[in-house]
Parts: sequence; structure tokens; C-alpha cells
Amino acid sequence: MTQTPPPRPQSRPLRVLAAMSGGVDSAVAAARAAEAGHDVTGVHLALSANPQSFRTGARGCCTIEDSRDARRAADVIGIPFYVWDLAERFREDVVDDFVAEYEAGRTPNPCLRCNEKIKFAALLDKALALGFDAVCTGHYATVVLNEDGTRELHRASDMAKDQSYVLGVLDEKQLAHAMFPLGDTLTTKDEIRAEAERRGLAVAKKPDSHDICFIADGDTQGFLASRLGKAEGDIVDEAGAKVGSHEGAYGFTIGQRKGLRIGHPAADGKPRYVLDISPVNNTVTVGPVEALDVTALTAIKPRWCGTAPEGEGRYTAQLRAHGGETDVTASLADGELAVAFDEPVRGVAPGQAIVLYDGTRVVGSATIATTTRRTSTPEPATTATPATTAAPATA
Repeated sequence: MTQTPPPRPQSRPLRVLAAMSGGVDSAVAAARAAEAGHDVTGVHLALSANPQSFRTGARGCCTIEDSRDARRAADVIGIPFYVWDLAERFREDVVDDFVAEYEAGRTPNPCLRCNEKIKFAALLDKALALGFDAVCTGHYATVVLNEDGTRELHRASDMAKDQSYVLGVLDEKQLAHAMFPLGDTLTTKDEIRAEAERRGLAVAKKPDSHDICFIADGDTQGFLASRLGKAEGDIVDEAGAKVGSHEGAYGFTIGQRKGLRIGHPAADGKPRYVLDISPVNNTVTVGPVEALDVTALTAIKPRWCGTAPEGEGRYTAQLRAHGGETDVTASLADGELAVAFDEPVRGVAPGQAIVLYDGTRVVGSATIATTTRRTSTPEPATTATPATTAAPATA
């Protein structure tokens, strides 16, 4: 794998809008941007429809508590600070899309959607209209400025903290106004916290947020049930025989093993996994782990971090935020990405994002529409209508 090229320094100080979530990463990023000589203004995005609620443990990132933490950090850094209400936009573009995707039997990634539609669309558009040059966040990734003025998105210098997967939806125009001060330094999270403490930032010891920010208690199935209601259906094996029941197919994802509540064990005594989710007849199909092996997939709604690739090419691919890389061959035709894996992969679900890399460079991302398994033909059940999602394009 090639190493991340060193970013070229900015030629002049910029007017920077620092998105401050109330956590340690975004606070240190804003501080570094200010220390580098940029004219920085902090902004906290009020995304919660019920901001009076406080976080449970370390979950969540958009409550009254978080906005106060962000304001205190901005005061210490010595930068102006504002709170912008984007709750309605967030509900429409992220929360409603999340629910609609699960209802359709797909598995969305709300963090990618938020980066695409909120932080680098709604927020960036407003920032540019107000005369800012860039939006700064605490993501661990690197923007490289080439000699010809074009920009590339690369993995963070420290692969253990790399977050380029959830930024793979950004196009070249958005990258031209993106700043990630944490991406090109080899520091552990403990060192980031130590830096925050040296700077006098009270968030130095604040726990990281986890899971889905708008599901404060982490109960995704309960959240979906409150939105979609209970819908009892069958759990069946590969032959179609009923082996259990469920209260909503939306509560499952492909590759899931736990929580299936199957009444009796498989004939071979081995665990069973979710193989397919059909919203049409409200059934969940389960089977052996080997049946999850995926050899190829198609993906739609591609977004490229620069010029779209032409013809067939060799890349590495990442299929989940904290997953590893796998070697693939990919080609683009009529707006659809066809990907073949060198070795079968498991747990691939329609609705997820596939992000392609050329070394450390992010080539782009697309939304998985169909998969081909080693023991079957392309399964259409969970992806019968991939192009008719009830919400805008996800990644």
C-alpha cells in the first residue's frame, strides 16, 4: 500500500467554520486550526428533536450537554461560537432515511448520510454563503492538495483511527472546502486527550460517543419499532420451512447471529445467521454461515472523490466503518458499479456503502444494491427496488 502523500500547506490563512460536537476530537481540531493562524469560528449543530434530553453514558452527540461542552471549549480556544438548528434537515435527510431504508429491508449507514447531507452540504452551503472558506471537523482523514490544484481524500496517517470510510461520499468540490486537522498526525487517542488537557479543554476526559447519535439508548430495534410498529412474520430456513417468528423484519440485518429467537436448533447443530430480509412478505431467511459468502456485488448512486474512474480497475474495498480492506476488481457502467472480490466476504448487506481505495487514496463510494453469493445466484429479495428508496441517495 502506498503511503499518504504529505499535504501541501495552505498559502494563506482561511476563514474556517469549525463544527464542534462537544467531544474532544472536534475541540482539538478547532484549536489546531486556530493555532495554525486561521480565522476560526466554532459552531455546534443542534440536531436533536429533543435537545433537553441528556446523554445516557457515552452515547449521543447533539444534546444540551454537548452544546455547553462545545461552547466552553470555544471560550478556552478564544473563538466566536454559535449554535445552528439543523434538526429538521437532520430528521428529513438522516433519521427518516434511516427508518425508510430499514423498512425496505436494507441496512443504511447514518454517519455517511450525515456527512454527505448535513456537515458537507447543509452546513457547508451555509458556511460558504457567509463567506467562510472551509469547514473543519475532528475526523481522522487527510485532504491532499496536488500541484495542479485538485484535491484528494486519503486515509489518516494512523490507520487505527482512520475515518475515511464515512467521508467517502464527499466529492471534489466538497473536499476543496474541507479541513481535517487531526488526520495527518501519528498520535494515539490518549495523546489527543493529553493535548486537550494541555490546552485547558474540559472535554479532555469526556467519553467518546458511540452507536447512532439519534438513538441515545442504543436500542435500534426499539427505535424502529416505535416508528414502524410491530409486524409479526416468519423466520424460515433456506428451504422455506418456518423455524421461528419475529415482530418486524426491520429488526434484522444480514449476517446477524444473535437475537434470532429460533425455536429449535438446525439439523447439523450449527448456528444460523440472517441470510435474507424480505419486506414484501415480511420474512427473514436464516441459514449456515457459509451461505453468507459473497463473491460479487452491484452498487448504485456512486459518489467520486475526484474524477470518476473509467474502465475496469484494481482496488481495495472497505465495507464497514471499522472493517478491513479486501482486494477487488471494479468497473463502472451506466452509473452502476460492478465489484468482484478476490476472496469471498461475509456480512454484506444491501444499503451498506462500499468505499474503494487506490492505496491510501479514497476513490469513491456507492450504495450496495445486490450481492452474488458463492452458493447462489444474485439474490433480489432484499433489493427488489434499490432505486426506489423513499429517501434521497445514501452511501
